[in-house]
Amino acid sequence: MENTVNPGLLTGKVAFISGAGRGIGAAAARLFAREGARVLLAARTEEQLKTVTDEIRAAGGSADYAVCDLADAASIRAAVDRTVEVYGRLDLAFNNGATIQHPGPMDGLPEADFDHITSVNLKGVWLAVTAEIRAIRATAGTGAIVNNSSVGSLRANPVLPVYGALKRAVNSLTESAAVTYGPEGIRVNAIAPGGTLTDMVREWEAATPGVIDRMRSTTPLGRTADPEEIAEAAAWLLSDRASYVTGTVLRVDGGARA
Repeated sequence: MENTVNPGLLTGKVAFISGAGRGIGAAAARLFAREGARVLLAARTEEQLKTVTDEIRAAGGSADYAVCDLADAASIRAAVDRTVEVYGRLDLAFNNGATIQHPGPMDGLPEADFDHITSVNLKGVWLAVTAEIRAIRATAGTGAIVNNSSVGSLRANPVLPVYGALKRAVNSLTESAAVTYGPEGIRVNAIAPGGTLTDMVREWEAATPGVIDRMRSTTPLGRTADPEEIAEAAAWLLSDRASYVTGTVLRVDGGARA
C-alpha cells in the first residue's frame, strides 16, 4: 500500500507574523511552521524572537526574524521587506502585535499613553497591512491577511476603553481592506479572541486582580483559551481551506459573546 503524507495547512506559503516573540504571536509562529509555512517573526525584543526562531528551526521548520517596532513606520516596512528578502515572496500575514493600556476609566488615561496605544494598535496595523499588500502584489500575487482584534471590540469596554475602541477600528479596517483587495484575490479577515492566558493578560491580572476569574465566569466553556487555540483560528483563516472567507471578524471566545 502506498504511503501518503498529508500536506500541512500552510505548506508552500511564506508568512509574516508580528508580535511573534511571545503569547499568541509565538504560538502562531510555531503552529504555522508545523503546518508547512516558512515564517518571518517580528517583534521588539530580539531575545524573545531568537528563542522562538531557534525552537522552530530545532523542530525542523523554516524561520527567521526581524526586530520591529510597530510604532515606527520604517521599521514595519523593513520587517515586511525582510520577509521577501529571505524567502523571495509573501503569501500570508498575521498582524498580531499590540500594546495594552493601563486598566481604568477613559478619563484616567494620560494623553501620551493614548497616542502611543493608537500608534501601535491602529496605525501600526494600517502600516503593516499596506506594506503586506504591496509585498503580496509584487511576489505571490494573491494571499491572505489576518488581523488580531479582541472580543472587547464588540461591546462596551469600560475597563480598557481605548484598547477596545482601537480594536473596533481594526475591525473596520479589516472589512474595508477585504472589499478593496478582494478583486485582486487577497483575503483580509480578523479574529476576536476572548480571554486568553497570555503575558498581557497576566499583566492585567497583576494590575487588577480577579480579571482572569471574571473571564472564566463569563465564558460558557468555563475557562480561558490557550494561545495555541487562537493561533489555530488564524491559521485556518489564512489557509486555502478558508478560500471563500473574507471581511469577517471571527469570534474565538469560548462563547462569551453568544
